[in-house]
Amino acid sequence: MSYQVLARKYRPRTFTEMVGQEHVLRALINGLDHDRLHHAYLFTGTRGVGKTTVARVLAKCLNCEQGISGTPCGTCGACLEIDEGRFVDLIEVDAASRTRVEDTRDLLDNVQYAPSRGRYKIYLVDEVHMLSSHSFNALLKTLEEPPPHVKFLLATTDPQRLPMTVLSRCLQFNLKRLPASLIAAHLARVLGEEGVDHEERAVQRLALAADGSIRDALSLTDQGIAFGGGSVRDEDVRTMLGSIEDDHVLELLEALASTDSAAVLEAVERLAERAPDFADVLAALLSTLHMLALDQAIPGSMDGDHPDVDRLRALSARLSPEDVQLFYQIALTGRRDLPMSPDPRLGFEMVLLRMLAFRPVGTAPPPVSAEPERHGRGAVEQPSARARADSGPPRSQAQQSVGANSGHEVQPVAGPATGASGRESPANRVEDDGIPPWQELLAQLELSGMSQALAMHCAWGGLENGVVRLLLDQAHAHLRSPPLEERIRQALERRLGKPVRLRIEAVEADDGGGKTPAAQAGAARRRRQQEAEEAIASDPTVSALQEMFDAEVVPDSVQPAK
Repeated sequence: MSYQVLARKYRPRTFTEMVGQEHVLRALINGLDHDRLHHAYLFTGTRGVGKTTVARVLAKCLNCEQGISGTPCGTCGACLEIDEGRFVDLIEVDAASRTRVEDTRDLLDNVQYAPSRGRYKIYLVDEVHMLSSHSFNALLKTLEEPPPHVKFLLATTDPQRLPMTVLSRCLQFNLKRLPASLIAAHLARVLGEEGVDHEERAVQRLALAADGSIRDALSLTDQGIAFGGGSVRDEDVRTMLGSIEDDHVLELLEALASTDSAAVLEAVERLAERAPDFADVLAALLSTLHMLALDQAIPGSMDGDHPDVDRLRALSARLSPEDVQLFYQIALTGRRDLPMSPDPRLGFEMVLLRMLAFRPVGTAPPPVSAEPERHGRGAVEQPSARARADSGPPRSQAQQSVGANSGHEVQPVAGPATGASGRESPANRVEDDGIPPWQELLAQLELSGMSQALAMHCAWGGLENGVVRLLLDQAHAHLRSPPLEERIRQALERRLGKPVRLRIEAVEADDGGGKTPAAQAGAARRRRQQEAEEAIASDPTVSALQEMFDAEVVPDSVQPAK
């Protein structure tokens, strides 16, 4: 006997065998049990959710020799013939191949004749939206007032294309996409009955790939069994599906969470080896970011059956909600602009680099790799975009870096050099003699790029016995790297004119980390913002406009003057 594919072998023959769709089955079963039958039923929904299957089971219920009920016997001649596709009074029509009005008229010529074998003559029209407008017009009168022995069962994936005159004459049921957990449970039962060895994660992956379609899930399972040589293993399924949307997308997000541009480009390099559609990868990235945003907004909402749930939860904890929202918006815009890129991969890389370049206000810019050979393209530290674009009077390097982050000029804030406790030790006071405050010293060090960003988030801790102590804000400890620290040490040696060693200590904001130039610039920016908002609120012209036009100030539209 030839092999029968799983999607056909396990096609439900009764309503009780169906997976999901309880909202449809309940209405149909109650209508059948109470003899409240409509003359036309319309089943809508995406592919593989059971539209045609429900229609065939309904045909069995209507023609079962044991009587009309929600549970056909399955053993009488009518039930068996419908299961085998040879019941003479069940006329199945594929509207996609019979769109002409002549086909519809030929079909309806036999409506007036009584059924030959069963209780009702049933017309099952699949993909009914493919009929032409003339065909709908020919069908309309019969659909409105059919003979008592005729039932119409219509199925479509696109109900919007049906005329309202047809929709209003049908009892409509919308079949939903099935959740992955329900599909996975069904696949596990099927594989158990087939005696196929399988892994739970592989089944979950197949259920996710089916995208709500039980038929697609069974077809993919058939493919997975063949690919795995009689078993369904996670590694085999990942290879078969080309799981770019899973592993590689998570790898990209993990690199973004580490703000490591070299790791991001390395991940793109590995991804490009599979020749993916980068628009699809961006779509998968958007879906993953959506899951992370939901988990951050409602902890515990992430699907526990997802095969990569542990990695997703770790990402949800590492990324801030602001970063997730920013990444989502950039990916959404990048997907729209991708066709305009000279090369899809270049456009995709620019989307990811944009995620690293633009940060929420008050956060540090991402580090640039100090090892160019890691991704083969070179990683050269560049001055901030704000510093390059600025056409006004030249500013210090420190002011340029802060200006790039905040969007506003930053005035140097002078202050005494202090340690973590805010008190100066005698040794520090002697050796610090002649050294300007840290913010002024930083402007003279000729640092740029990530080494400057690291120094901006440090406070002066003192110079003692040839050792310069810098207190790094704990929130920005991820900026540290030996090459960057060495550049700061060399710059200090050149400025101080003597050999020094550098010790950077990560401390909390209360222990000195809050006295960094970056923190002071942020405080100054917030102060200017508050002053600008207060000035707008107290401005008589604004008040007059609000009163005259019932206007209101748009939130976040107030910006301090530069």
